[in-house]
Amino acid sequence: MPVEFISAVHPNPATEGDPTAGSGIDVDYARRYARALDDSGFDYTLVTYHSASPDALQLAQFVTHHTERIKPVLAHRPGVVFPTHAARALATLDQISAGRLVVHIISGGNDEEQHREGDYLSKSERYARSDEYIRILRRVWEADGPISHEGPYYRFEGFRSDVAPYHGTIPISVGGSSSDAYRVGGQLGDIFGLWGEPLKETAEQIASVNAYADAAGRPRPRIWVSFRPIIAPTDELAWEKAHRTLGAVKANHAERAKRRHYPAVGQGAPSNVGSQRLLAVAERGEVHDRCLWTAPAAATNAAGASTALVGSPETVAKALLDYVDIGCELLSIRGYDPLNDAIDYGRHVLPLVRQELAHRAATSAV
Repeated sequence: MPVEFISAVHPNPATEGDPTAGSGIDVDYARRYARALDDSGFDYTLVTYHSASPDALQLAQFVTHHTERIKPVLAHRPGVVFPTHAARALATLDQISAGRLVVHIISGGNDEEQHREGDYLSKSERYARSDEYIRILRRVWEADGPISHEGPYYRFEGFRSDVAPYHGTIPISVGGSSSDAYRVGGQLGDIFGLWGEPLKETAEQIASVNAYADAAGRPRPRIWVSFRPIIAPTDELAWEKAHRTLGAVKANHAERAKRRHYPAVGQGAPSNVGSQRLLAVAERGEVHDRCLWTAPAAATNAAGASTALVGSPETVAKALLDYVDIGCELLSIRGYDPLNDAIDYGRHVLPLVRQELAHRAATSAV
Protein backbone atom coordinates (compact mmCIF):
# COMPACT_ATOMS: atom_id res chain seq x y z
CA MET A 1 0.00 0.00 0.00
CA PRO A 2 1.20 3.58 -0.57
CA VAL A 3 2.83 5.70 2.10
CA GLU A 4 0.22 8.16 3.37
CA PHE A 5 0.16 11.25 5.58
CA ILE A 6 -1.86 11.98 8.73
CA SER A 7 -2.46 15.30 10.46
CA ALA A 8 -4.67 16.15 13.45
CA VAL A 9 -7.68 18.41 13.17
CA HIS A 10 -7.89 21.38 15.55
CA PRO A 11 -11.27 22.78 16.63
CA ASN A 12 -9.87 26.21 17.57
CA PRO A 13 -6.69 28.31 17.09
CA ALA A 14 -5.15 27.50 20.50
CA THR A 15 -1.62 26.10 20.36
CA GLU A 16 0.76 24.61 22.88
CA GLY A 17 2.67 27.88 22.80
CA ASP A 18 -0.44 30.07 23.02
CA PRO A 19 -3.34 28.24 24.71
CA THR A 20 -5.30 31.48 25.12
CA ALA A 21 -5.86 31.85 21.35
CA GLY A 22 -9.13 29.92 21.50
CA SER A 23 -11.24 27.31 23.26
CA GLY A 24 -14.12 24.99 22.53
CA ILE A 25 -15.19 24.98 18.89
CA ASP A 26 -14.42 27.84 16.56
CA VAL A 27 -16.54 26.67 13.62
CA ASP A 28 -14.94 28.93 11.02
CA TYR A 29 -11.44 27.96 12.09
CA ALA A 30 -12.24 24.24 12.22
CA ARG A 31 -13.75 24.39 8.74
CA ARG A 32 -10.76 26.30 7.36
CA TYR A 33 -8.34 23.87 9.02
CA ALA A 34 -10.09 20.76 7.67
CA ARG A 35 -10.20 22.21 4.16
CA ALA A 36 -6.54 23.17 4.37
CA LEU A 37 -5.65 19.55 5.14
CA ASP A 38 -7.72 18.39 2.18
CA ASP A 39 -6.09 20.95 -0.12
CA SER A 40 -2.57 20.27 1.20
CA GLY A 41 -2.63 16.61 0.24
CA PHE A 42 -3.02 14.91 3.61
CA ASP A 43 -4.74 11.54 3.46
CA TYR A 44 -6.01 11.31 7.05
CA THR A 45 -6.56 13.52 10.05
CA LEU A 46 -6.68 12.36 13.65
CA VAL A 47 -9.71 13.52 15.63
CA THR A 48 -8.46 13.36 19.19
CA TYR A 49 -10.34 12.35 22.33
CA HIS A 50 -10.17 13.88 25.80
CA SER A 51 -12.74 13.94 28.56
CA ALA A 52 -13.02 17.76 28.34
CA SER A 53 -12.75 18.21 24.57
CA PRO A 54 -15.49 18.73 21.99
CA ASP A 55 -17.19 15.45 21.12
CA ALA A 56 -14.91 13.59 18.74
CA LEU A 57 -17.64 11.74 16.83
CA GLN A 58 -19.46 14.95 15.98
CA LEU A 59 -16.21 16.69 15.06
CA ALA A 60 -15.31 13.81 12.74
CA GLN A 61 -18.68 14.19 11.02
CA PHE A 62 -18.03 17.93 10.71
CA VAL A 63 -14.71 17.17 9.00
CA THR A 64 -16.25 14.81 6.47
CA HIS A 65 -19.06 17.27 5.75
CA HIS A 66 -16.63 20.08 4.90
CA THR A 67 -14.03 18.10 2.94
CA GLU A 68 -13.92 16.00 -0.20
CA ARG A 69 -11.48 13.21 0.47
CA ILE A 70 -9.58 13.38 3.77
CA LYS A 71 -10.29 10.45 6.10
CA PRO A 72 -10.93 11.14 9.80
CA VAL A 73 -9.12 8.83 12.21
CA LEU A 74 -11.60 8.96 15.06
CA ALA A 75 -10.08 8.40 18.50
CA HIS A 76 -12.56 6.28 20.46
CA ARG A 77 -12.32 5.25 24.10
CA PRO A 78 -13.89 1.92 25.12
CA GLY A 79 -15.69 2.12 28.43
CA VAL A 80 -17.51 5.35 27.62
CA VAL A 81 -19.95 4.07 24.99
CA PHE A 82 -21.42 0.54 24.93
CA PRO A 83 -19.94 -1.31 21.92
CA THR A 84 -23.26 -2.12 20.23
CA HIS A 85 -24.21 1.55 20.21
CA ALA A 86 -20.70 2.49 19.09
CA ALA A 87 -20.84 -0.01 16.21
CA ARG A 88 -24.08 1.51 14.95
CA ALA A 89 -22.91 5.12 15.37
CA LEU A 90 -19.59 4.45 13.65
CA ALA A 91 -21.26 2.63 10.78
CA THR A 92 -23.65 5.56 10.38
CA LEU A 93 -20.77 8.03 10.11
CA ASP A 94 -18.96 5.73 7.73
CA GLN A 95 -22.02 5.68 5.48
CA ILE A 96 -22.39 9.46 5.66
CA SER A 97 -18.75 9.88 4.65
CA ALA A 98 -18.89 7.24 1.87
CA GLY A 99 -16.42 4.97 3.64
CA ARG A 100 -13.81 7.44 4.82
CA LEU A 101 -13.79 6.57 8.53
CA VAL A 102 -10.96 4.95 10.50
CA VAL A 103 -11.47 4.14 14.20
CA HIS A 104 -8.52 4.58 16.57
CA ILE A 105 -9.05 2.63 19.80
CA ILE A 106 -7.44 4.33 22.80
CA SER A 107 -7.42 2.09 25.87
CA GLY A 108 -6.18 4.89 28.12
CA GLY A 109 -2.76 5.32 29.68
CA ASN A 110 -3.59 7.80 32.44
CA ASP A 111 -5.66 6.65 35.41
CA GLU A 112 -6.67 10.17 36.42
CA GLU A 113 -8.08 10.89 32.96
CA GLN A 114 -9.94 7.56 32.94
CA HIS A 115 -11.46 8.29 36.35
CA ARG A 116 -12.98 11.53 35.03
CA GLU A 117 -15.37 9.42 32.98
CA GLY A 118 -15.98 6.75 35.58
CA ASP A 119 -13.46 4.17 34.36
CA TYR A 120 -11.65 2.50 37.25
CA LEU A 121 -10.21 -0.56 35.52
CA SER A 122 -6.49 -1.18 35.69
CA LYS A 123 -4.40 -0.56 32.60
CA SER A 124 -4.11 -4.28 31.75
CA GLU A 125 -7.86 -4.65 32.21
CA ARG A 126 -8.46 -1.71 29.88
CA TYR A 127 -6.50 -3.43 27.14
CA ALA A 128 -8.39 -6.68 27.75
CA ARG A 129 -11.62 -4.70 27.45
CA SER A 130 -10.38 -3.11 24.20
CA ASP A 131 -9.73 -6.59 22.82
CA GLU A 132 -13.32 -7.61 23.55
CA TYR A 133 -14.65 -4.27 22.30
CA ILE A 134 -12.93 -4.56 18.91
CA ARG A 135 -14.20 -8.11 18.45
CA ILE A 136 -17.76 -6.95 19.18
CA LEU A 137 -17.51 -4.05 16.73
CA ARG A 138 -16.44 -6.37 13.95
CA ARG A 139 -19.11 -8.95 14.77
CA VAL A 140 -21.82 -6.31 14.61
CA TRP A 141 -20.51 -4.90 11.32
CA GLU A 142 -20.29 -8.34 9.72
CA ALA A 143 -23.50 -9.89 11.09
CA ASP A 144 -26.43 -10.77 8.83
CA GLY A 145 -28.85 -10.98 11.75
CA PRO A 146 -29.13 -10.66 15.54
CA ILE A 147 -26.11 -11.54 17.66
CA SER A 148 -25.59 -12.17 21.36
CA HIS A 149 -22.45 -11.93 23.44
CA GLU A 150 -21.29 -12.73 26.95
CA GLY A 151 -17.76 -11.82 27.92
CA PRO A 152 -15.73 -10.45 30.84
CA TYR A 153 -16.78 -6.84 30.20
CA TYR A 154 -19.90 -6.87 28.00
CA ARG A 155 -23.09 -8.86 27.73
CA PHE A 156 -26.07 -8.45 25.40
CA GLU A 157 -28.67 -10.55 23.61
CA GLY A 158 -30.27 -10.39 20.18
CA PHE A 159 -28.66 -7.17 18.99
CA ARG A 160 -28.97 -6.25 15.34
CA SER A 161 -28.12 -3.15 13.36
CA ASP A 162 -29.82 -1.87 10.22
CA VAL A 163 -26.73 0.10 9.22
CA ALA A 164 -23.45 -1.45 8.07
CA PRO A 165 -20.15 0.20 7.17
CA TYR A 166 -19.90 1.54 3.64
CA HIS A 167 -17.30 -1.05 2.61
CA GLY A 168 -18.56 -3.78 4.94
CA THR A 169 -16.12 -2.97 7.73
CA ILE A 170 -14.14 -0.02 9.13
CA PRO A 171 -10.34 -0.07 9.57
CA ILE A 172 -9.35 -0.20 13.23
CA SER A 173 -6.21 1.38 14.61
CA VAL A 174 -4.59 0.59 17.96
CA GLY A 175 -1.74 2.51 19.55
CA GLY A 176 0.63 2.23 22.48
CA SER A 177 4.07 1.14 23.57
CA SER A 178 3.35 -1.57 26.13
CA SER A 179 3.28 -5.33 25.64
CA ASP A 180 -0.51 -5.22 26.08
CA ALA A 181 -0.75 -2.66 23.28
CA TYR A 182 1.49 -4.71 20.98
CA ARG A 183 -0.62 -7.80 21.65
CA VAL A 184 -4.02 -6.20 21.02
CA GLY A 185 -2.75 -4.23 18.03
CA GLY A 186 -0.89 -7.13 16.50
CA GLN A 187 -3.75 -9.56 16.93
CA LEU A 188 -6.62 -7.25 15.99
CA GLY A 189 -5.47 -3.93 14.48
CA ASP A 190 -5.42 -2.92 10.84
CA ILE A 191 -3.14 -0.01 11.81
CA PHE A 192 -0.78 0.37 14.76
CA GLY A 193 0.26 3.81 16.02
CA LEU A 194 3.63 4.72 17.54
CA TRP A 195 5.12 7.95 18.83
CA GLY A 196 8.33 9.12 17.17
CA GLU A 197 11.30 7.36 18.77
CA PRO A 198 14.74 6.84 17.23
CA LEU A 199 14.92 4.45 14.30
CA LYS A 200 16.38 1.56 16.29
CA GLU A 201 13.73 1.67 18.99
CA THR A 202 10.96 2.16 16.44
CA ALA A 203 12.11 -0.90 14.48
CA GLU A 204 12.10 -2.93 17.70
CA GLN A 205 8.52 -1.90 18.44
CA ILE A 206 7.42 -2.74 14.90
CA ALA A 207 8.98 -6.19 15.29
CA SER A 208 7.05 -6.73 18.54
CA VAL A 209 3.73 -5.83 16.90
CA ASN A 210 4.48 -7.96 13.85
CA ALA A 211 5.36 -10.97 16.02
CA TYR A 212 1.88 -10.93 17.55
CA ALA A 213 0.28 -10.57 14.12
CA ASP A 214 2.34 -13.46 12.73
CA ALA A 215 1.48 -15.68 15.70
CA ALA A 216 -2.20 -14.92 15.15
CA GLY A 217 -1.91 -15.79 11.46
CA ARG A 218 -3.23 -12.44 10.30
CA PRO A 219 -1.87 -9.60 8.13
CA ARG A 220 0.58 -7.29 9.84
CA PRO A 221 -0.90 -3.89 10.74
CA ARG A 222 0.20 -0.82 8.82
CA ILE A 223 2.54 1.18 11.05
CA TRP A 224 1.70 4.79 11.89
CA VAL A 225 4.44 6.95 13.44
CA SER A 226 3.96 10.51 14.77
CA PHE A 227 6.24 13.55 14.78
CA ARG A 228 6.05 17.32 15.32
CA PRO A 229 8.22 18.71 12.48
CA ILE A 230 9.71 22.19 12.73
CA ILE A 231 10.81 23.41 9.31
CA ALA A 232 12.40 26.52 7.80
CA PRO A 233 14.24 27.25 4.54
CA THR A 234 17.57 26.05 6.00
CA ASP A 235 18.59 23.71 8.81
CA GLU A 236 20.10 26.62 10.73
CA LEU A 237 16.92 28.67 10.56
CA ALA A 238 14.87 25.62 11.53
CA TRP A 239 16.89 25.11 14.71
CA GLU A 240 16.50 28.79 15.61
CA LYS A 241 12.75 28.41 15.13
CA ALA A 242 12.79 25.19 17.16
CA HIS A 243 14.33 26.87 20.19
CA ARG A 244 11.87 29.76 19.99
CA THR A 245 9.02 27.26 19.84
CA LEU A 246 10.42 25.33 22.78
CA GLY A 247 10.58 28.50 24.88
CA ALA A 248 6.89 29.18 24.29
CA VAL A 249 5.93 25.58 25.01
CA LYS A 250 7.93 25.54 28.25
CA ALA A 251 6.28 28.74 29.46
CA ASN A 252 2.83 27.35 28.71
CA HIS A 253 3.44 24.04 30.46
CA ALA A 254 4.88 25.80 33.50
CA GLU A 255 1.72 27.87 33.75
CA ARG A 256 -0.49 24.81 33.32
CA ALA A 257 1.48 22.99 36.01
CA LYS A 258 0.72 25.84 38.41
CA ARG A 259 -2.98 25.32 37.71
CA ARG A 260 -2.45 21.58 38.36
CA HIS A 261 -3.58 20.54 34.92
CA TYR A 262 -0.32 18.66 34.48
CA PRO A 263 2.55 17.71 36.79
CA ALA A 264 5.50 20.04 36.49
CA VAL A 265 8.39 18.65 34.49
CA GLY A 266 10.30 16.22 36.67
CA GLN A 267 7.42 15.88 39.13
CA GLY A 268 5.21 12.84 38.78
CA ALA A 269 6.44 10.32 36.25
CA PRO A 270 3.84 9.62 33.55
CA SER A 271 2.04 6.31 33.99
CA ASN A 272 1.85 5.37 30.31
CA VAL A 273 4.73 3.46 28.78
CA GLY A 274 4.85 5.61 25.65
CA SER A 275 5.66 8.75 27.63
CA GLN A 276 8.14 6.87 29.79
CA ARG A 277 9.93 5.70 26.66
CA LEU A 278 10.10 9.21 25.17
CA LEU A 279 11.57 10.58 28.41
CA ALA A 280 14.14 7.79 28.49
CA VAL A 281 15.15 8.64 24.92
CA ALA A 282 15.42 12.32 25.89
CA GLU A 283 17.71 11.44 28.81
CA ARG A 284 20.08 9.68 26.40
CA GLY A 285 20.41 12.70 24.13
CA GLU A 286 18.67 15.72 22.67
CA VAL A 287 19.17 14.82 18.99
CA HIS A 288 19.00 11.34 17.49
CA ASP A 289 19.52 9.93 14.00
CA ARG A 290 19.15 12.52 11.25
CA CYS A 291 17.19 15.23 13.10
CA LEU A 292 14.91 13.72 15.79
CA TRP A 293 14.70 16.29 18.61
CA THR A 294 13.63 15.13 22.08
CA ALA A 295 13.71 18.45 23.95
CA PRO A 296 9.93 19.06 23.54
CA ALA A 297 9.24 15.68 25.14
CA ALA A 298 11.49 16.51 28.09
CA ALA A 299 9.86 19.95 28.44
CA THR A 300 6.30 18.60 28.53
CA ASN A 301 6.79 15.41 30.55
CA ALA A 302 6.12 13.65 27.22
CA ALA A 303 2.44 14.59 27.31
CA GLY A 304 1.44 13.07 23.99
CA ALA A 305 3.35 12.80 20.74
CA SER A 306 6.09 15.33 21.40
CA THR A 307 9.29 14.53 19.54
CA ALA A 308 10.15 16.82 16.64
CA LEU A 309 11.97 16.52 13.34
CA VAL A 310 13.94 19.74 12.83
CA GLY A 311 15.43 21.03 9.61
CA SER A 312 14.85 22.23 6.11
CA PRO A 313 12.07 20.53 4.15
CA GLU A 314 14.73 18.41 2.45
CA THR A 315 16.18 17.27 5.79
CA VAL A 316 12.79 16.48 7.30
CA ALA A 317 11.66 14.63 4.16
CA LYS A 318 14.80 12.48 4.29
CA ALA A 319 14.15 11.76 7.97
CA LEU A 320 10.59 10.67 7.20
CA LEU A 321 11.89 8.40 4.45
CA ASP A 322 14.24 6.81 6.98
CA TYR A 323 11.12 5.67 8.85
CA VAL A 324 9.49 4.46 5.65
CA ASP A 325 12.59 2.33 5.11
CA ILE A 326 12.03 0.49 8.41
CA GLY A 327 8.38 -0.24 7.72
CA CYS A 328 6.30 2.86 8.53
CA GLU A 329 3.54 3.43 5.97
CA LEU A 330 1.56 6.18 7.71
CA LEU A 331 3.46 9.36 8.60
CA SER A 332 1.75 11.63 11.10
CA ILE A 333 3.06 15.19 11.06
CA ARG A 334 1.48 18.09 12.91
CA GLY A 335 3.12 21.29 13.99
CA TYR A 336 3.18 23.70 16.90
CA ASP A 337 1.47 26.31 14.70
CA PRO A 338 -1.05 23.76 13.43
CA LEU A 339 -2.80 25.48 10.53
CA ASN A 340 0.19 27.31 9.06
CA ASP A 341 2.45 24.31 9.59
CA ALA A 342 -0.01 21.99 7.84
CA ILE A 343 -0.04 24.32 4.84
CA ASP A 344 3.77 24.48 4.83
CA TYR A 345 4.08 20.69 5.06
CA GLY A 346 1.72 20.35 2.11
CA ARG A 347 3.78 22.76 0.04
CA HIS A 348 7.28 21.74 1.02
CA VAL A 349 7.48 18.30 2.71
CA LEU A 350 4.78 16.00 1.33
CA PRO A 351 5.82 16.58 -2.32
CA LEU A 352 9.46 15.74 -1.57
CA VAL A 353 8.57 12.47 0.14
CA ARG A 354 6.15 11.47 -2.60
CA GLN A 355 8.59 12.41 -5.37
CA GLU A 356 11.31 10.24 -3.84
CA LEU A 357 8.95 7.31 -3.38
CA ALA A 358 7.74 7.66 -6.99
CA HIS A 359 11.38 7.75 -8.15
CA ARG A 360 12.15 4.59 -6.19
CA ALA A 361 9.10 2.83 -7.65
CA ALA A 362 10.03 3.84 -11.19
CA THR A 363 13.65 2.83 -10.73
CA SER A 364 12.78 -0.58 -9.27
CA ALA A 365 10.33 -1.21 -12.12
CA VAL A 366 13.02 -0.74 -14.77
